[in-house]
Amino acid sequence: MLEEDMEVAIKVVVVGNGAVGKSSMIQRYCKGIFTKDYKKTIGVDFLERQILVNDEEVRLMLWDTAGQEEFDAITKAYYRGAQACVLVFSTTDRDSFQAIDSWKEKVEAEVGDIPTVLVQNKIDLLEETVIKNEEAEALAKRLKLRFYRASVKEDLNVNEVFKYLAEKYLQRLKQQTAEETEVVHTTSNKIGVFNTTSTNVCNQSSSNGREVITLRPNKQRTKKTKNPFGSCSLL
Repeated sequence: MLEEDMEVAIKVVVVGNGAVGKSSMIQRYCKGIFTKDYKKTIGVDFLERQILVNDEEVRLMLWDTAGQEEFDAITKAYYRGAQACVLVFSTTDRDSFQAIDSWKEKVEAEVGDIPTVLVQNKIDLLEETVIKNEEAEALAKRLKLRFYRASVKEDLNVNEVFKYLAEKYLQRLKQQTAEETEVVHTTSNKIGVFNTTSTNVCNQSSSNGREVITLRPNKQRTKKTKNPFGSCSLL
């Protein structure tokens, strides 16, 4: 554990064309259910799930964004503050595959480079596929993204997608913290920034020298909150 009584909260946006299975993916991951009937997302939906990753408590806040152009103005606002992203296209929808570059650009325009995965959903419908395996793999390689073939209906690789993103974000968080924490040993065994211009300090430490420790942690963490409604909640 990095700190007691603290948890990492990660905002994950799930983006892609309409009807590729974004809502179903989040429902499957958070609630363990699959709904066959398609219902267009109006604006955004939100669910969350708390998991344990490498002994670290992580709260994933999953934002399901509408895939239709008429909701662009709304959904773009919800990209802001995102710390991870899932790009989804459907095995049976070539337009959704060709739109991945555009979705990636929209997210990056708001939040820059964040941990991202590419997901090909509905691989259980192989007889209806319009995308070759080589094409999907080439896209992932060109975008330099981890690639998952998934079936929300069959619950295939859904957990793996979000676990990978959580691990990737934790890795980046620890690396960022290590880089931004500047540590210089001090003879006083104190932590903080000390006024080295004081006459008294200069006289007392003139023989031993003066040093400063500056710690600037930058961890995006929140205090643990108990959810009375279980690990998943629909807001």
